Amino acid sequence: MATDETPGNDNRRKELPAEVPSAPVEPADAAPAQGERQPLKGRQRLVEALWPPRVTRPQLIVALLLFVLGLGLAIQVRSNNDSSALRGARQEDLVRILDELDDRTQRLEDEKQRLEDQRTGLENSSDQAEEARKQTVEKERQLGILAGTVAAQGPGITLTIDDKKGSVEADMLLDAIQELRAAGAEAIQINDVRVVASTYLSDTDSGGVRVDGRKVGKPYRFKVIGKPQDLEPALNIPGGVVQTLEKEQATVTVARAEKIVVDALRPAKRPDYARSSSQ
Repeated sequence: MATDETPGNDNRRKELPAEVPSAPVEPADAAPAQGERQPLKGRQRLVEALWPPRVTRPQLIVALLLFVLGLGLAIQVRSNNDSSALRGARQEDLVRILDELDDRTQRLEDEKQRLEDQRTGLENSSDQAEEARKQTVEKERQLGILAGTVAAQGPGITLTIDDKKGSVEADMLLDAIQELRAAGAEAIQINDVRVVASTYLSDTDSGGVRVDGRKVGKPYRFKVIGKPQDLEPALNIPGGVVQTLEKEQATVTVARAEKIVVDALRPAKRPDYARSSSQ
């Protein structure tokens, strides 16, 4: 029996190792089997985690509390903005506003003192009937001035508005009247028309202004009785009557006077239905 003898070999039979079966390799882009879910990408996983939202009851309560807190803060901020409207005003404007408030307070105090003096005079007068008659006459005179049925005179100002461009409208003159009344004007006359509580202003189709239905010509001349130191600054405040009229290219002149005569009268109209409740 022949043997294979090779020099340097240990006469051992060399055998090849058995082949190990390898796992089949699938291509990367192989389609998933039917019914098998395809792996999600990062963006798809994020969308799936956020929608639909899964809100629990504690989260809902916290969201509601945060909404109420935010609403409260918004209201508070708005309130602070409204109350701090004067913070941006200039120092001279604040001083003027304080002076006007002081003047109004003083006028109310004077009126209170006058009424108290009348009451005291009635209580202490030996002839109460005569004292009551005098006070009635004085009250009638005061009411006549307010109603425009009697003439009045006293210190005040004149306001002249020269509207050559025809751009001044009724609402601008009404703003002037309201500003003068707020500053303590006691009697006002525009050209030859007396201004009272029931006075109304309107624009005309041909240009111009009507006061209580009567057309007043240009320039518009206001005669105002009151404290000049209050009336003039009230018209000249920044953004006030004078600046508004000058923006409309009107020429405005304000002058103080020691004596202003308001002599335009209105007829005393008897009311149709109203009667004194003391009768």
